[in-house]
Amino acid sequence: MPAQKERTLRRIVIRDLRPISPFNEPARDLRILNKPLWLFQRDVLASYTREERETSSLEAMPSDRVESIVYRDNLFFDQAFIDHFLKRARSLGKACRVAFSPNDPAIKTHALPLQSGIRLEKGFTEGDLLVADLWYFPHGKEPNPRPLVVDTLAREIGYYNVPKYMAPNQGDLTYQIPRRAFLSIEHWVHLFIANVPFGVFAEGARAEKEIERTVPKLRVLLSAMVQRKKAISSPALVKIGKDVRIDPTAVIHGPTTIGNNVFVGPGAVIDNCVIGNNVSVAQGCQLMLSVVGDGSFLPFRASLFMTSLGENSMVAQNTCLQMCVVGRDTFIGAGSTFTDFNLVPRPIKVFYRDQLVDLNLPVIGGCVGHNCRLGAGLIIFPARTIESDVLLVGSRTEKVLSHNITYADSDHHKLPRGLELHPPQYPHNGK
Repeated sequence: MPAQKERTLRRIVIRDLRPISPFNEPARDLRILNKPLWLFQRDVLASYTREERETSSLEAMPSDRVESIVYRDNLFFDQAFIDHFLKRARSLGKACRVAFSPNDPAIKTHALPLQSGIRLEKGFTEGDLLVADLWYFPHGKEPNPRPLVVDTLAREIGYYNVPKYMAPNQGDLTYQIPRRAFLSIEHWVHLFIANVPFGVFAEGARAEKEIERTVPKLRVLLSAMVQRKKAISSPALVKIGKDVRIDPTAVIHGPTTIGNNVFVGPGAVIDNCVIGNNVSVAQGCQLMLSVVGDGSFLPFRASLFMTSLGENSMVAQNTCLQMCVVGRDTFIGAGSTFTDFNLVPRPIKVFYRDQLVDLNLPVIGGCVGHNCRLGAGLIIFPARTIESDVLLVGSRTEKVLSHNITYADSDHHKLPRGLELHPPQYPHNGK
């Protein structure tokens, strides 16, 4: 980590007020690895910066000659990325802007779709480059900052072997996992990418690379040898907070982070996850490559696979979420299933700028907004969304959701005193 004496940077944040559907709030307020994005950015830069200012654009930043880092508040970047960018930028001593090769596998495959924040610009001496709204100014704002090309150190990783028909155009079901992650959050799919492939998956890749590169700490190696496991799965790579109760029959593989006041019940399996504070994971739950927000509750036999669950949410028993994003304060009823694979070999598409767009992912789950209440036994098709403040009763005739559900489709509009019993908490149609 950088020394405290390096806390000389001014952090200038450019506000991006565009709401992200179906949450209907800006990206800065949505959670990445169990933190609001604005707080995640602040923590990553905490050891470098001494003050923060907000502005509406680069042109509106202060004109004084103060060393500054400027970025748009919908950007996701991890510690490894910022450490590398600022080390090179400071050694260069010139105003610069983050850039990527158009052939960078992680950026090209996962960061470019469904967004405009990372864009191609021509005319550089290095050739055509992808640039984004993150700048470094050693002496205050300067015109024409030069591009600083960052290699994300992407590595193709698959989580297990699957039948070929699940990825007919891709060959194998894999992701390009960066060890230096960067993303512009402009769509709910980007939350999936940031939390899972660029989040917990990338953390696992970094841990594995570190073990390969150096002699592991003795406790990691010994723990793995005693339990006849790979070092990456050693309990020594599991970080556990205070007042945590874990049943002896639970299985936890690292790298995993568990917060304070957490309960993990008998037979639960947790593999490479981030678990927040005050979370209950009851008996028989299965969690893999997932993020569980503070205060959430998973009763018995609930399953999350490559899914991010917002704070104070609940996934009831026998419910399975695969590759999904769920907002805060949301309840998902028992026996519900979010599918992630088209049974017929057609591309999975999502709405982007009011058009259906090919997602270029062979599998993806659904997305549920904030303050939703979903009844039992629902089946949701791949890539479908349910807007914030929606209530779907378990007795509805339409149990299979093959289209996006908006606030206007919510069943609480049909119930006596429905608006009083389930008041909306988020804007709808600009209101």
